[in-house]
Amino acid sequence: MVAEAVVAGASQWRACEVITLSERTLQRWQNDKAEGACDRRPSRVQTPKNRLSELERQRVLAIANSPEFGHLPPSQIVPRLVDQGEYIASESTFYRVLKAANQLQHRGAEKPAKPRHKPRALVATAPGQLFSWDITYLPTPVMGIYFYLYLFMDIYSRKIVGWQVYETESSELASEVMRDICVRENIAPKQVVLHSDNGSPMKGATMLATLQKLGVVPSFSRPACSNDNPFSESLFKTLKYRPAYPQGSFESLMAARQWVGTFVRWYNEEHRHSAIQFVTPAQRHAGLDGALLRKRAEVYEAAKAARPERWSGDTRSWAPVTTVHLNPEKSVRSVSNYLRQYLQIV
Repeated sequence: MVAEAVVAGASQWRACEVITLSERTLQRWQNDKAEGACDRRPSRVQTPKNRLSELERQRVLAIANSPEFGHLPPSQIVPRLVDQGEYIASESTFYRVLKAANQLQHRGAEKPAKPRHKPRALVATAPGQLFSWDITYLPTPVMGIYFYLYLFMDIYSRKIVGWQVYETESSELASEVMRDICVRENIAPKQVVLHSDNGSPMKGATMLATLQKLGVVPSFSRPACSNDNPFSESLFKTLKYRPAYPQGSFESLMAARQWVGTFVRWYNEEHRHSAIQFVTPAQRHAGLDGALLRKRAEVYEAAKAARPERWSGDTRSWAPVTTVHLNPEKSVRSVSNYLRQYLQIV
């Protein structure tokens, strides 16, 4: 069969893949002149000695579908049968027989789990294209009661473009912040994709209606998968690990707002972000990072010209980061990791 496929124009490795035979195994058989080029796979089909008979399999199915046990999984059926002094088959055998009969279905009262797909890959090449937002808790003097920080950031520049602290969590308040951001950032319809997790404020009717009215395209993470919204999660860690972050709690709503305002000014105006070549988010958002990085490269080249013996190779790369990916495909992720490691080396 493989020889016929090769003569017909197919590649040998593809033909071997179709019949689940290793190409190396085929080559070994072909090169062994003593045995001749023949198929050496065992033709005898082994049947386990302890295999259930057809009558026993039907009995397992009858018990699993009986009124007494039809609503129970095998993990519950087997112990109950043993309590009655009867052993029919093991739990794994029950599962195997049910699966073969296409009866291994969800039996609980709750809804069966739905398949979840990774959100579509998004990319930003300039500010004002891709935003990310989330809500985090800020502690209050009363245990179990929190203030809620709404935080929106531009993924390309890492700039915090909008924030507010409220006493409640709702899509109405989130939509107010988003409307203010669109006005201040001069966002045109269909210009921005807004990514978030699956929380009720993010998917609330008011928020979705506001996004539709503003022409902002929503994007959502998978349920309970924080990795799908990494930029906001990373920003919250930066916020809560600041030395000035209160060790106890925020005394009042006004105190929380004042502290967050100070943090946002530091983060946007002073913090040199490692993922954007150590420029501030405000500089990158305003398009000033290109000239700044070129000047850094000139300083390095001048230092190398002055003392070339201190340099064994090229100077540090200050090339700007031109593309930022959110939930990229595996191939894009692997290339990005390779480039990041290369830049760290040089």
